[in-house]
Amino acid sequence: MGTIRLRIEPFLLPNLMIMTASSLQTALQSLPENAQEPIVDKLFAQHLLEKLSFGHNDIYPQYQTQSGRGLAVDYAARKSQEKDLFLHTKTNPDLLVELKGRDINLSPDSAKYTSTAKQLRGYLLGGYCKSARWGLMTNANHIQLFRKHGKVVHPATPCWPTNLDNIDEIVSRIKKKIENPLRALIVAVYNNKGGVGKTTTTVNLAAVLTLLNKKVLVVDFDPNQQDLTSSLGIPLSNGKVYEALKNRDIDFSEVVVPYKLTDKRTQKSVQFDVIPADKMLAYEVDEVKLRQDLKPSALFKGLDKLRSQYDYILIDSPPNWRIFSQRALYAADAILVPTKHNNLFSLENAAMAIQKFIPETQELKGDGTPIALPVFFNGEKTTHAQVRSAHEAIHSIIKSAKKQGCDLTACFYPKSVKSRQDLHIFEVPAYANIANAAFSRIPAVYRDKTAREYYKNLAKEYFVQ
Repeated sequence: MGTIRLRIEPFLLPNLMIMTASSLQTALQSLPENAQEPIVDKLFAQHLLEKLSFGHNDIYPQYQTQSGRGLAVDYAARKSQEKDLFLHTKTNPDLLVELKGRDINLSPDSAKYTSTAKQLRGYLLGGYCKSARWGLMTNANHIQLFRKHGKVVHPATPCWPTNLDNIDEIVSRIKKKIENPLRALIVAVYNNKGGVGKTTTTVNLAAVLTLLNKKVLVVDFDPNQQDLTSSLGIPLSNGKVYEALKNRDIDFSEVVVPYKLTDKRTQKSVQFDVIPADKMLAYEVDEVKLRQDLKPSALFKGLDKLRSQYDYILIDSPPNWRIFSQRALYAADAILVPTKHNNLFSLENAAMAIQKFIPETQELKGDGTPIALPVFFNGEKTTHAQVRSAHEAIHSIIKSAKKQGCDLTACFYPKSVKSRQDLHIFEVPAYANIANAAFSRIPAVYRDKTAREYYKNLAKEYFVQ
């Protein structure tokens, strides 16, 4: 039998495209160019949520995120169970959706993008949304997914511009992320200044998180100083970490060693895992060879293989802006920045990291991470005069950054977002037992109640909701 060939006349092609277009494409095509939010809501939002596999019983509009007026997000969603329809129970939302009109510019360099992302973050941290893991903002021209891990909200995707050709693919990628959530939050502890307590912070934060029943991995990525590895009494790696970073086929779990401590009185054990410093990385003096061996994403890809095993992965980073600190920041979702109130250079270098190095890394990664967490004062005795001088220096730093188009206010004064008068900066107070703990090779929080409370407060301030 001969082959039958069907000839489609060119004038029929537009009608054929409409017939085969997805509902989401059709919805996007139906929107007026400058559609305001109610139109985007009416014509686009429902198709978007359906594409994300949320049904009618899984969605609740104008969801109150916490007590108070004006604190309702446009939509909350959660997959319903047989006897637990989210539409009826309105409990434990998983996804929050904030809509804007097409007349609102949500491109990443716009002021409205910044304010909308801040608005969505506030909703995700609302008292009625502790279970929420995802936030989505869109005006139909742009769309971006955010991830919430404890108190940290960070981009999970780029802010994608949408069109008829890419909308289905973009939403499918967002759906895949929502349905396959990452477990670990990766945090680099970094300041472009030495002597601010990065290693002490990393070790004790890891230790206190284990006491809060979190599974933790710490990474000593300062192979020249090796302080974290030494402080725990763990042998240095002799090339294994270097090889794992170079070779994707090596299982990164092979370079992990446990740090375990058993209370002799109660026989209870605590443990976190460690990737020790590698002395071969310190011996390699050829910067060109190092950069060839350790691509920008080397540590990121290695740790990505371990995400499902941990709640937190903490990276101790060198106090410079060279290859190891660059790779550490690239691997991270968020950057924790210790400073000293009595050290101007630690404040200026923190500002430099937030204003210059972190944006450089974000541009290289292309997904909006890492984000900078607010700075904190670390381990020094304070006087009113010293704190006053620190605030004067910070005001000068913020003023100078604003002239360059960068607003650092929230990075130094996060509470000023709600009250301009609240210039509180979180502080880990000076305490001799914290500094002396390294001699015993035991994190201070495992030995001392006061140290434990200090770092528990740090964990609750930044991470644990």
